[in-house]
Amino acid sequence: MTFWSWFPIVILFVLFFMKVPIAYGMLISTAAYFMWGPNSMDITSLVQQMVSANQSFVFLAIPFFTAAGVIFNYSGITRRLLNLANLLVGHMRGGMGQVNIVLSALMGGLSGSANADAAMEAKMLVPEMTKLGYSKPWSCVVTAASSCITPIIPPGIILILYSACSDVSVAKMFYAGYLPGILMMISLMVLTALISKKRDYKPARTDKANKTEVVRALKDGVWALFIPFGLVMGLRLGWFTPTEAGAVCIVYSVLVGKFIYKELKWSDMPAIIKESLYATSGVMFILAASKAFSLYLTWERLPQMVSEFIATNISQPWLFLLVCNILLLIIGFFFDGGAAMILVAPLLVPAAQALGIDLIHFGIVMSINLTLAGITPPFGNMMFVTLSVTDTKLIDYAKEAIPYILVLVGLLLILTYIPGVILFVPNLLS
Repeated sequence: MTFWSWFPIVILFVLFFMKVPIAYGMLISTAAYFMWGPNSMDITSLVQQMVSANQSFVFLAIPFFTAAGVIFNYSGITRRLLNLANLLVGHMRGGMGQVNIVLSALMGGLSGSANADAAMEAKMLVPEMTKLGYSKPWSCVVTAASSCITPIIPPGIILILYSACSDVSVAKMFYAGYLPGILMMISLMVLTALISKKRDYKPARTDKANKTEVVRALKDGVWALFIPFGLVMGLRLGWFTPTEAGAVCIVYSVLVGKFIYKELKWSDMPAIIKESLYATSGVMFILAASKAFSLYLTWERLPQMVSEFIATNISQPWLFLLVCNILLLIIGFFFDGGAAMILVAPLLVPAAQALGIDLIHFGIVMSINLTLAGITPPFGNMMFVTLSVTDTKLIDYAKEAIPYILVLVGLLLILTYIPGVILFVPNLLS
């Protein structure tokens, strides 16, 4: 290995600590490598790599599902899910915290973005939680931790990115995400109930919802709840591909918002398009930059070297998974989950495959790991989103976050070493 072999990685980390956006960091470091290094290349080749990155049919699902998630907020779907969550769990200890967690699980089948979920719930629920006497830092932690559920329950964008990087079925990744997502929800709810009991946090509702209220809320929200079930059914029966499912979600949410809930206005369309473009462009630009960066990785044979090193030094799958978990948590401290997935998956997937590890199982483990890092100090994305929206101090957040991080790490280890939990639904539907 020469100096130039590591030069782009060193530059990337230097730029990151200078707070240069990760996409620009990847582009600058890659361009410097090919312009000044021994393997010089015409800069137009990098541009061609960037353009080709966004021409994948699989990646079309990202703007589709992103736009659908924006429409849900304008169409009244999100508000009805919040009302349903409140009726179902608002009477429990720390009721609004429980509502926060359940809403994230419900939104997982709709938006698939942890950052979007954290921002929305920080605005909607944290003020209500503090009014009920809940600690604001604790409310921020619950919001950030619950947002980890959203990308794991389909159609999570990080699941799509892994599928594209590892050449595995997007549909199977979607199937595999449901049970781990539900287990994450249950784990967080149990912990929230225990903490709320200890601190005497009051419920959001004074009494448990009666059957009439629940039926009315279910009737009102059934059109929203049909989306995740319709997604699985459509994929299972071959009615549409995962990419086409995103387009179906857009059409469905527009029809529901306009003609059933009658809250979506045509005048909202410019704002919806603008929000969708902003959200999508960030992800797609990272994809384009990572494609250019992957050209450097391929040129230096780094993926093959990592695979060969692991194959030589780690012969046990359980040890490989443990090393990967530690490595991914560290990487996730510094990089956005999607960007980290694009960078790391090409390095680790060949080694996992060589050790006989199921790639669907490995993909969910990677996705949970990188998402979990987003709530962990000092650089977690969802952590910063909730802190900025609620004006909370990092040190206060960090103290409250410890039990939630430990619970999610414990669940991650269970899922890592009991692959049958992750593979149960894919095997059932295959």
